[in-house]
Amino acid sequence: MIENLINSAVIDTNDEGLRRYTHDRLKVFAKFTAEDCATCGLLAPGFRKVADDQAYQGILFVRLNSDENPVAKLMMAQREAPFFVSYCQGRLLECETCDTPAAMVAQLDRLRAFKSHTA
Repeated sequence: MIENLINSAVIDTNDEGLRRYTHDRLKVFAKFTAEDCATCGLLAPGFRKVADDQAYQGILFVRLNSDENPVAKLMMAQREAPFFVSYCQGRLLECETCDTPAAMVAQLDRLRAFKSHTA
């Protein structure tokens, strides 16, 4: 299975699903995690909370486990977990390691404010 809905607003997906979503949806906010990442677990409730927030309703929230996805694993080898990637119209806008909820929300707010060519 390509994806699993882990709550009403966050999709647990794989590399293939991420490619599809970033091209099919205007804005995507992806969280890359690892099983052995304590900070990933600490940020999980905040990630689900902002995904449910109406202020971000135009953004699709996805989560990838690097242990299960080759492309995510390659990206994780270059960065510390957790890291978040903002996409707009299939284009990567920002890729940051975030270790606090405030840093995650700041990146998300930049994605929300970004003006696409079709908006």
